[in-house]
Amino acid sequence: METARELFVHELNDMLDAERKLIDALGELSEQSSRPELQKAFASHQKQTEEQARRLEQVFEELDESPEQEECKGIKGLIEEQKTFVEEEDPSEDLRDIFNVGAASKVEAYEIQAYTSLTRMAQELGLRKAKQLLDRNLREEQQTLKKMEAFGKKLKPENPGMEEEEDEMERPKSRRRRAA
Repeated sequence: METARELFVHELNDMLDAERKLIDALGELSEQSSRPELQKAFASHQKQTEEQARRLEQVFEELDESPEQEECKGIKGLIEEQKTFVEEEDPSEDLRDIFNVGAASKVEAYEIQAYTSLTRMAQELGLRKAKQLLDRNLREEQQTLKKMEAFGKKLKPENPGMEEEEDEMERPKSRRRRAA
């Protein structure tokens, strides 16, 4: 790799793979969700992700380039992390929903950074149309992160598991009171 344009195309390939992987992953998250509002949010984001992949394909057309097979290892790792958690930990529905919202937030943060970099490169390369398309993806990712963060604040575990810790913390205090 010798030029900024080659790096830009490489990064576009990486994000196109990421978006394609996420289309499938979001479908799985929607199916796994126990809450209808989460099912709807993940299904809606899946449709949005399909549009984002189409915009990336448009950027390739603008560049008169064909997408190449590139694996986005970052997104692959985040998807694997979620699958491993569900398979190995067998969480209750409420905890799975909480974890999945957190996993989606991690993905959005990753994508925001990737699109920020791509829009900067498009600007530096004078690729006006490409920058517009990438800016749109970036704005959508930022909006989705805000939605996931809002869900994260609403979701509460049914069993916080704090009762045992609270009991342990109370015992020393009561002993101290008796000693005084």
